[in-house]
Amino acid sequence: MSDGSALNQISIQKYRQRAKGYDGSAQFTMDLRRQTIALLQLKPGDVVLDVGAGTGLSYALLRQGVNAGADTDANTGTALLGGAGGRTGKVLAFEQSPAMFAQAQSRCQQQGWGDVWHTCASAENVQLPQQADAVLFNYVHDVSRLPDAVANILRQAKPGARIAMAGMKFFPWWTGPLNLLAWAKNQPYNVLAADLWSPWDIVESYCSHFERRSTQWGMGYIASGVLK
Repeated sequence: MSDGSALNQISIQKYRQRAKGYDGSAQFTMDLRRQTIALLQLKPGDVVLDVGAGTGLSYALLRQGVNAGADTDANTGTALLGGAGGRTGKVLAFEQSPAMFAQAQSRCQQQGWGDVWHTCASAENVQLPQQADAVLFNYVHDVSRLPDAVANILRQAKPGARIAMAGMKFFPWWTGPLNLLAWAKNQPYNVLAADLWSPWDIVESYCSHFERRSTQWGMGYIASGVLK
C-alpha cells in the first residue's frame, strides 16, 4: 500500500482544481446520496459522521435525520431548527481538501448550522469530539482504500454503529474495455482510480450484516452494514 500522506497531497491537488465546480457535478449523484443516507436509518438524537464531507452537500440531509421536530425547507430539504422541538443530534464531518472545506464552512455559516462540527483534516489523523452512531462514506474512494484511514475512522464509532457507503466500481471483468470508462470517470477525483474491483472490502471487514447492490448500470454501488 502506498504512503497515505503522499496520496493525500495528490488528492488535495486534484480537488483544488475541481472544488469550484464540484457542487454542480455532484447533482448527477444526489439521488444516490439520498438513498445511501437513508440506509443509515438516522434517528433524532443520533451523532452521524460524514467522512470526506467535501463541500458539505450531505449536511442538510444528515441534519434532517438526527433532529426531531425540525421544520423542513421544501426546496432544499434543509432541516430548520426551531420547529416543534424535540431531540437534537449532531453532524460530525471532516474534509482534508482546504478548497472543499472552505465551501463547507461557508455553507454552515450562511445557514447558521450550529449543530455541525467539522474540521479540515485527513482521515488518518482526524480526532472526533465524540463517538458516532452512524458513519457515511459517500464517494470517498481513496479514504475507503487506505487501511489506516478506515481504522482511525471506525475506532471512533460506537459498536453497532450503522455504516453506509456509495461509490464507483468496475463492471464485471468479462465486460473488458468498459472498465476504461469506469477508470476515466474516477481518475479526475481519486488517486487510487484503478483500485475499483471491490472498493468496499476494507470497510466490510469491520462490519456484520453487510449488504451491497449495484447502481449506475453496474459502474457504481451502494452498501451498508453494522459495525462489529
